[in-house]
Amino acid sequence: MKIFQREQRSLFGEILDWMLTPLLLLWPVSLVLTWLVAQGIAGKPFDRALEYNVGALAQLVTVSHNKAQFVLPLPARELLRADDSDAVYYQVLGTAGEFLSGEKSLPQPPEDEKSVPGEVRLRDDTFRGASIKVAYTWVKLDVPDNRPALVQVAETMDKRSLLATEIVKGVMLPQFVILPLAVLLVWLALVQAIKPLNRLEERIRARSPDDLSPLDAQAVPLEVAPLVSSVNDLLMRLKDSVATQKRFLADAAHQLKTPLAGLRMQADLAQREGANAEDLKQSLRQIGRSSIRATHTVNQLLALARAESNGTAMSQQPCNLVRLTMEVVRDCVPRAMDKHIDVGYEGADADDTDATMMGNPTLLKEMVRNLMDNAINYTPSNADKPGVITARVLKDPFSKVLVLQVEDSGPGIPAAERELVFQPFYRVLGTEADGSGLGLPIVLEIARQHQASVSVEDSRPGQSPPGTCFTVRFGQLG
Repeated sequence: MKIFQREQRSLFGEILDWMLTPLLLLWPVSLVLTWLVAQGIAGKPFDRALEYNVGALAQLVTVSHNKAQFVLPLPARELLRADDSDAVYYQVLGTAGEFLSGEKSLPQPPEDEKSVPGEVRLRDDTFRGASIKVAYTWVKLDVPDNRPALVQVAETMDKRSLLATEIVKGVMLPQFVILPLAVLLVWLALVQAIKPLNRLEERIRARSPDDLSPLDAQAVPLEVAPLVSSVNDLLMRLKDSVATQKRFLADAAHQLKTPLAGLRMQADLAQREGANAEDLKQSLRQIGRSSIRATHTVNQLLALARAESNGTAMSQQPCNLVRLTMEVVRDCVPRAMDKHIDVGYEGADADDTDATMMGNPTLLKEMVRNLMDNAINYTPSNADKPGVITARVLKDPFSKVLVLQVEDSGPGIPAAERELVFQPFYRVLGTEADGSGLGLPIVLEIARQHQASVSVEDSRPGQSPPGTCFTVRFGQLG
């Protein structure tokens, strides 16, 4: 059991996470932005009131005996009266900075700030431990030194904070209702959007095990269509594979039926009453030949299955095709001598590096061995007129092509049957040689896995017999 095994993720949950996470992350950001905006909105009416008040007080600054003078009448005092939540302060300084009226300790504007008479400015400051908003302006007077007087009006910020809080409440409280509603709507929309996948799953589950027909790609969303197309492609390949396996098994059962029936018949003959020793020996010889044929057929079936199964994960390494071919030819010499067949090799040398290619050495030797076995089986030969089989490996360094040839002096293959001989269990009519009809399909499958082509032609055109030449053409030198 895997301790840290990763749980299978839900597509529905993952999409829901990606949709809701930004929404939930943006909500506190929206709260902060709303608070900042509310602060600015809440301060504007109070800022305008401060500007009006400082302008009204600036009009009360006059000149008497070449000095600034300020007199605050009773109506102006009512304007500066503080309400229940905030305190209002003011300060008036003369042209020489002398204190004329108001709060003497009220903070002054920055010293490096340039004074512009008639312009009202605002700033944030602190006074007596509380935050205040200050509106101030300079008043130009007709005095000898021509310096302006300073008028300031300050107000605490409790009303501003209270109004900003009310604005935030008015904006954010509805969101506490809207946010769960939005989550619910997103969930319902996602449930509705994922229903086509559920219907596709139901259609697949409802299929019978032998139904490998393509799925309807038009009945699914556009985003799922590539997946359905890939599944359809897999179904078609699986259908072809199942059909091939069924045909292969049927042909294999048919091919094995003959030698097995022969074994049973010869065993029955050996057990019949009145059989002498010579009849028993003949039956045993027939049983031996039938068992050899059955064993050869089974070995060929296993070789073909092994070649087909290695198609997707074939290990490759540099292979010297000349050396592999020579090894197979040497192995075939005893069997060829029993049939009085002259076998040999000609072509590139074993030390030639241009004869090296990338491939699987076991499969390549199997391919050459099947070509040689096929030639030995179908080449007539006797002591007076021996048959000839020649294996060649040729190279072309310019076109980067490596060629393997196995030719014989046999009866040849008619042009109409040269493609049929590569089908499993097919055998040319009129031949009496033992064989399973699997050797050439094995050759074709191994060549296909090495990106090579196989062709058949007469080795001696115009002569009788014409002979046969099998040519395997590889695409590139190693």
